[in-house]
Amino acid sequence: MTIDWDPRQYLQFSDERSRPFHDLIARIPLQSPRTVVDLGCGPGSMTAALGQRWPTARVTGVDSSPEMIEHASRLASPPLLSFELRDLRQWSSDEPIDVLVSSAALQWVADHTTLFGRFMSCLARGGVFAFQVPGNFNAPSHRLLRELATSPRWERRLAALVREVPVREPAEYVELLSGLGASVDAWETTYLHMLTGSDAVLEWTRGTALRPFIGALDAAEADELLASYAEALGRAYPADDAGRTIYPFRRIFVVARAAGGD
Repeated sequence: MTIDWDPRQYLQFSDERSRPFHDLIARIPLQSPRTVVDLGCGPGSMTAALGQRWPTARVTGVDSSPEMIEHASRLASPPLLSFELRDLRQWSSDEPIDVLVSSAALQWVADHTTLFGRFMSCLARGGVFAFQVPGNFNAPSHRLLRELATSPRWERRLAALVREVPVREPAEYVELLSGLGASVDAWETTYLHMLTGSDAVLEWTRGTALRPFIGALDAAEADELLASYAEALGRAYPADDAGRTIYPFRRIFVVARAAGGD
């Protein structure tokens, strides 16, 4: 699936989107890694945070979106912080990697668990593969979008873009990575994001889940779809009297450590 990403839209809720990333890297049990790679680095702000966590490490952000890499490259500080335009589905490394991170990216990759063997083989002894993915694909925000895309009005144009739930449950990730020889720490968290502004949940999804569907339509059709979706979201996520909307968002976290660590 080819998606045109908008860094500015994605960063509209940067505090809420970055919190799971920081919760993930806080559980990585390495003090002084030398090489760190962020797969699906997006606009680069969270990749830069890896350099702040490990200031002596060489950190590389990887993303397949030219728009995201263009934005991220403004943060580059060679040789310690750099960015590459590459597809994580083909990514590999000729040198051992101490920390391999992927935050909210693997859900866009069909059968992403088939990549785990290669990712683990790229790690140094005792290295860590850590990732988090959304676990809210059955939430109203996503269910309503699927229902719209498969409705009689949009089925011909959009139904092919609807995906089955693209992530596994935590226990499945534990089983898969344990089978590759890793020691695995996995957990889940449901964040209750307090969003502000008009059509807040719609604006959130415009940065992520909505993008493939909007990209398949012309401007007038996109406006029509957005109006229908906004109406449905308004019923599912009503704002309070102060204009705040609670948006529950489940995330799945996994930290897998290769053999050979302390």
